[in-house]
Amino acid sequence: MIEVNSSSDYRDEMTTAIGLAVMQWQDATQAYDEAVGARLGLNMAERHCIGLLYSGPQSAGAIAAVTGLTPAAVTALIDRLEARGLLTRTRSLEDRRKVVIEATETTRDLSARYYGAIAREGEQVLATFGEPELATIARFINAALDLQRAQLERLKAEGSEISGR
Repeated sequence: MIEVNSSSDYRDEMTTAIGLAVMQWQDATQAYDEAVGARLGLNMAERHCIGLLYSGPQSAGAIAAVTGLTPAAVTALIDRLEARGLLTRTRSLEDRRKVVIEATETTRDLSARYYGAIAREGEQVLATFGEPELATIARFINAALDLQRAQLERLKAEGSEISGR
C-alpha cells in the first residue's frame, strides 16, 4: 500500500513517477505490438485495421480514419488482409454502395493467442483494486485518452514543420 502524504514535494514526485510509468507503458505496448506484427508479417496500418475490427465490423471509411490512409491505400490494405484470410469484405445490407469489413475466425484466434494472456492477467491485476481505486484509474485513463486525442488533433491541424510541405 502506498503511504499518502499531502506534501507538495510528494505530489511532484508522484506526478513525475506516473508520467514516466505511462511513457514506459506506451513504449512497452508499442514494442509488443511491433513484435506481434513482425511475427505475423503485418505493418502498422494493418495492425491498426485489425485492432479496429476487434470492436466489431467497420466501414472502409472508419479504417481510413484510424490509419490515416487514403481511400485507395485502404482498399489495397483490405485486399492484402482479405487475401491472407484475416478479414472479410461484404456489401452492407442497408446500403449496397457501402462495404462492411469484419475480422475472420483466424484473426480472432491470433488475437487470442497474442493478446489473450495480457487480457486475462490484466483482469487479475485489476481484481486487486477496490471499486474506488478502479473509478480513479478509469477517470485517469479516460482523461489521458481525451488529452492524447486532443493533442493529436492539434498536431494534425498544424501541418508539417518542414517548409514546403
